Amino acid sequence: MTSFRIETLTLNDQTLEQLARQKGRYVNWPAVYALRDRRRIYVGESRNVAARLRQHMASDSKRTLEQVQIVLDETFNKSAALDLEAFLIQYLGGEGKYSLLNRNKGIIDAEYFDRFSYRELFRDIFEQLRYGGTFERTLPEIENDDLFKLSPFKALTPDQAVAVEDVVRSFFSDGGNGPIVVQGDPGTGKTVVAIYLMKLLADIAASEDADIEVVTDDADARFAEFFTASHREQIRDLRIGIVIPQQSLRASVEHVFRNTPDLHKSMVLNPFKVGSSEEHFDLLVVDEAHRLNRRANQASPAQNRKFAEINKKLFGRDDDSYTQLDWIVAKSDHQILLLDSEQSVRPADIPDETWAELVASASRSSRFHRLRSQLRVRGGERYIDYIRSILWSENPQPQKFPEYELQMFDNVESMHRHIKSQNQQHGLARLVAGFAWPWVSKNDKSAFDIEIDGYELRWNSVAKDWINSKNSVNEVGSIHTVQGYDLNYAGVIIGPDLTFDELSQRITFVRSNYHDKKGRENNPRLGITYDDDDLLKYVINIYKVLLTRAIKGTYVYVADPELRRYLQRYFPRVGSSTRTIDIGYTETPGINYRAAGSDETLPTPP
Repeated sequence: MTSFRIETLTLNDQTLEQLARQKGRYVNWPAVYALRDRRRIYVGESRNVAARLRQHMASDSKRTLEQVQIVLDETFNKSAALDLEAFLIQYLGGEGKYSLLNRNKGIIDAEYFDRFSYRELFRDIFEQLRYGGTFERTLPEIENDDLFKLSPFKALTPDQAVAVEDVVRSFFSDGGNGPIVVQGDPGTGKTVVAIYLMKLLADIAASEDADIEVVTDDADARFAEFFTASHREQIRDLRIGIVIPQQSLRASVEHVFRNTPDLHKSMVLNPFKVGSSEEHFDLLVVDEAHRLNRRANQASPAQNRKFAEINKKLFGRDDDSYTQLDWIVAKSDHQILLLDSEQSVRPADIPDETWAELVASASRSSRFHRLRSQLRVRGGERYIDYIRSILWSENPQPQKFPEYELQMFDNVESMHRHIKSQNQQHGLARLVAGFAWPWVSKNDKSAFDIEIDGYELRWNSVAKDWINSKNSVNEVGSIHTVQGYDLNYAGVIIGPDLTFDELSQRITFVRSNYHDKKGRENNPRLGITYDDDDLLKYVINIYKVLLTRAIKGTYVYVADPELRRYLQRYFPRVGSSTRTIDIGYTETPGINYRAAGSDETLPTPP
């Protein structure tokens, strides 16, 4: 493939006249360009760069940009140019150095001839742009940042794009026939869809006539039909919010909104803030909707009082049948719910039957959408189904995943060493565990929470954004700190809250070893008691979430001997009689590995 070139020019009328006169690659060939000043940047592609730049100069938001960089290559075709445009937008939005002026016009993650070779070329283009100061961080550094992972500047998969398109069309066209529901397994990009929807609607509301002209002029813009003056006026003054039930994920989404033009931190809400708000919302997008609560004992007396106050305010009485979903519906004209009921992890979560009824109703009115493409785990949908089948004791055939590292460790200390090594090489490698040990260090910072074969560990020391906190690689994250996040590698400790019953040939729950108080308590307010089989469902969901967090590989340590023997059928074991960890990479210099059973000890985490 021939070499590319990047031309950097001062953006003014004289430059535009020169480009028009030169013709060639500037007026009749696919090219990608970036307009920027010290704070802002805009990326585009066009077969006629000279004409497109003149369009941008007519825009109030872009006329003051000072410089244009044009990426040219004689091998570019329209598909490659669109892909490079999406690539650069994605990484600029994920780094956050510039305020990215692009609208979400809807580029799709589409295949085309020789895409692999072009993608290699894009990395070279990125490095030259980084050398010239457009980027500051490397590709892996950007990819490991939540701003990148949760960025609305994404090339959507086909099923994500269909869902977004249908959801927005329904929002603009109908009077409301109940909530719109988007359902997907772990790793199908529900949170990305939620944030993308917020950005797309904000872009339409904030668009200028020149923006509309540029977007609608591009036949490859998936969502061009929504960038019209009438749609802009229809939603310009609407009150729109996104609801995130989990505290940790909510903090990360707030960070993304702070760094995204036309989105604001104030748009990110928790259910209590929605219920107590004096404002009425035109639209509420609810991510991780399966974590909304029904009436149950809340985490604090203040929240119990608040639950009652909100019910009385919205419905005139504190009826125990009202849920946080009822609050959402009462406080908004339109609702978009993104959910996976198999990720419900506490009895206080709204029950499965409620979601089943809602999905059935949404399906009857063509307001239900399914996400299927696996975006996180390199093992794909097959890996997700495999984990589900194992945990539900369905006796699946053992499978191999050549592109995914799945290994069982006989020693948790060795697994932690390996997680630390992977973190040094790739970043975002963390230990996680089920809630099978009490959280003693919450009140006693000198105490350890988890002790396995003489090796001591602490639970997460922070609740918000634990994955990115300074000491997280030395700690163990719980379900409440990792749900909704991506890791590169996860070391999953399956605790003694689960065992395997040889007689029934199924995984069973050990209540005495489960220490999430809110995860096991009965609901006397609703007259509900939970037996072991009831709670098993939630604990299985927890481990399913933990075992599907990692992009590149999952390592497993199992505390219970009976369960360990069962899972050895399905997870390849790391050898216990050799110092070599045979999982397909070279040991990092300076890291001392030990075989399972060694007497060597590690210093405790700082």
